[in-house]
Amino acid sequence: MEEMSLNAWPSYRVEFYDGWLLRYSHNYTYRTNSVEQIGESTLPLAEKISYCEEIYADLKCPANFKIQPLLDPGFDRMLESRGYEVRHRTDVMTMEIGGSCLMEPEGKEYLFDNRLNLPTLVHFREDMTVQLKAHVTDEWIKGLFSLNGTSDPTLRRIVPKMYAAIPKKTIAASIEIDGRMVASGLGIRDRDWVGIYAIYVSPSCWGRGYARAVCSTLLQEAERLGAKRAYLQVVSSNRKARSLYESLGFSDFYTYWFRSRRT
Repeated sequence: MEEMSLNAWPSYRVEFYDGWLLRYSHNYTYRTNSVEQIGESTLPLAEKISYCEEIYADLKCPANFKIQPLLDPGFDRMLESRGYEVRHRTDVMTMEIGGSCLMEPEGKEYLFDNRLNLPTLVHFREDMTVQLKAHVTDEWIKGLFSLNGTSDPTLRRIVPKMYAAIPKKTIAASIEIDGRMVASGLGIRDRDWVGIYAIYVSPSCWGRGYARAVCSTLLQEAERLGAKRAYLQVVSSNRKARSLYESLGFSDFYTYWFRSRRT
């Protein structure tokens, strides 16, 4: 699961260091601005932590260390003893797509040819249509920035490059009202899994079932293309999102968090 997560969300800059990945993306997300352990260490841990602190200090970014269940619990305690606090606790949830409780569309339209033969429009009701594309477009990213409030010029420049670097096949979903994107979602296929990412809905459209429609569409189309299982990552404190995902059939697999110090 950690491997698929790394495939799905590349960082703008990565340094390999004695079995660790030092990821940096101008503070866009915790995941892409953190230290991840992917191999065994040969150097003393205290020395490595100090090195990471120096690197991130030069980048004007906190040194965030990702803590997941495969790590020795002693590493988490070591960071705590150095004044690192828990940040951004996240639940990884999984499901078998075949046993899920998804919304069924009322119809589909195939308006454009593409390699995956995805429907262009998936209709759920008269006022709710999910649009699909087989790749992430500039238009989709601009709509995403509007939904998640990304206005920093540097991030608006580098984040499209991060999406372009995803090595796996994608399904980009959106719902529009009067030409404005009000809901988004991204499915990223890896082996027989699909990861669900970038689920956002404009506050003006909360409570209308848009997130459920987007998730259902991504899961159904990914299953049609060969995916059997799905995963997603949600902040543990986001009860509203967790409730939606549980109702779709997702259940908890494991939890990870980040350790960082106040700056």
